[in-house]
Amino acid sequence: MSTSKIGFIGLGNMGAPMAANLAKAGHTVTGFDVAGTTAEGVGVAPDLQTAVTGMDVVITMLPNGSILRQVAAQAIPYMAAGTLFIDCSTVDVESAKNTSEAAENEDILAIDAPVSGGIGGAAGGTLTFMAGGSDAAFAKAKPLFDIMGQKAVHCGAAGSGQAAKICNNMILGVTMIATCEAFALADKLGLDRQKMFDVVSTSSGYSWSMNAYCPAPGIGPKSPADNGYEPGFAAELMLKDLGLSQQAAEMANADTPMGELARALYAQFVEDEGGKGKDFSAMLPRFEGRNRG
Repeated sequence: MSTSKIGFIGLGNMGAPMAANLAKAGHTVTGFDVAGTTAEGVGVAPDLQTAVTGMDVVITMLPNGSILRQVAAQAIPYMAAGTLFIDCSTVDVESAKNTSEAAENEDILAIDAPVSGGIGGAAGGTLTFMAGGSDAAFAKAKPLFDIMGQKAVHCGAAGSGQAAKICNNMILGVTMIATCEAFALADKLGLDRQKMFDVVSTSSGYSWSMNAYCPAPGIGPKSPADNGYEPGFAAELMLKDLGLSQQAAEMANADTPMGELARALYAQFVEDEGGKGKDFSAMLPRFEGRNRG
């Protein structure tokens, strides 16, 4: 197996296990995080410059587009021509495009590749990567995606990965709210939750939110609902992604009323109703405690 020298910027809940999986696969991984966090098997760089200098590949996993732009502006001058720059952050489409353009202007192969699968997927190496960039960049990144995840889809040119992630998570946010509303309604109608799951999970109401990540404790496969709604995917991260979807919708002049309503409901939940720090499926107890009107 051919190995690479990889600089990994951003060793948070997602980045740390992703970097650790690359190291476990035999790559030489050097990490840097402003918070000083580390990852198993990953070397520690004292600063950003050291983390990217002389690397074959640089991977970033950062909180937002503004930070990505700052990090890219600082890091790109120290990357050699031909370096592969993979950004796995979930950011706005414009930041992804600008970052790729800045890299490509320096003859660096760039690809935006946000992920789906949450902390569990990052730890287990079962993430899905949605990639935007050139064919050459995707081909070079694919073996690394195969280590960190179970699927990688080349969605198109720069920014396409972010577009796919935003659209996917808009669907996820909307369907999770609908699933939680339906359980709360079933409760008030006296319908047993298990019976509802047995019907819906094999009928036209089937969805990932119901079948794979059921928000009702004790129903379906194990999910954060069975662990007091400790986050697998935090409500504030769903709010962030729904905000990105509406920012993109405004830019593209697209009518997305359900996406906007989901964003508003998650904003209310996170900012005013104690939802911050809980899984995004904790919308169920939120609806349980509410009446109509």
